This record gives sequence, structure tokens and C-alpha cells, in this order.
Amino acid sequence: MTCTFFGHRDTPESIRFVLKETLRHLITTESVDNFLVGHQGSFDGMVLTELKKMQKEYPHIRYAVVLATLPCQAFPFDESVETLYPEGLETVPRRFTLARRNEWMLRQAQIVVTYVTHSTGGAAKYKEKAQKQGKRVISLAPTK
Repeated sequence: MTCTFFGHRDTPESIRFVLKETLRHLITTESVDNFLVGHQGSFDGMVLTELKKMQKEYPHIRYAVVLATLPCQAFPFDESVETLYPEGLETVPRRFTLARRNEWMLRQAQIVVTYVTHSTGGAAKYKEKAQKQGKRVISLAPTK
């Protein structure tokens, strides 16, 4: 089963514990073994860091950073991390590549983990799309 992620670029470090516990639950209880991660900010960075750690404990899981552009200079990840570049993205005008990449990630996933605290921006947009498509959405944001 595949999981992807959408969260704000400025996600606080304080969610790291709940993120770790959510990943552990998905791997051990829900048989999620494939994770697709973006490369646009602190949420994506936290997810990637925790998946690297989890892979040591659960070597059967696979994760990849899904690129929106080539070359990718927006996110500092080490060269050992698998990257994916969705087919056809090279023909998309640069200003639309992030949206197309996100659409591709959403199509691949059955589960979407989000950190969304306000209704504007890409994270909120793709959380809403995931819900409309009937995907299972797990929110890490505190409820009000």
C-alpha cells in the first residue's frame, strides 16, 4: 500500500513525535510499505528524515522523493535517497510542475498524511482533493 504526504512548508518541529507514531502505525498495522515524499519544506524534510530512520527498523519499506523539476535544487537530500520524476512532467511548463507532481503523487496513494492548519496553499488544496477522491486522510494538525 502507498502513502503520500502534504503539509505546510513551515510545519513546526513539535509534530515530529506524532509523525513518527503515525508512520510506525502505518507500517506495522496497516501494511503500508511504499511512501512518496515531496521536497518543498520542513514537513517534507521531517517525513524524509523519519522514513530514513524507520527503514533501519523496517527494511522492507520503500520511500522516494518525488521531484517536480530537473535538476532539483530546492531540497537538500543525500544522494542515497531514491528519487522519482513522473513521466510526462518534462513537457509541463515550469509554473505547473509542482501541481502536476502533486496530482501524480495523489493518484499513486491510498493514504494521505497531512499537516494543514489553514485553508490556503497547496497543502490544503491537496488535502481537500484527497478527501474528495475518497482517499484515507490522516491529519497531524491539532484539532481546534
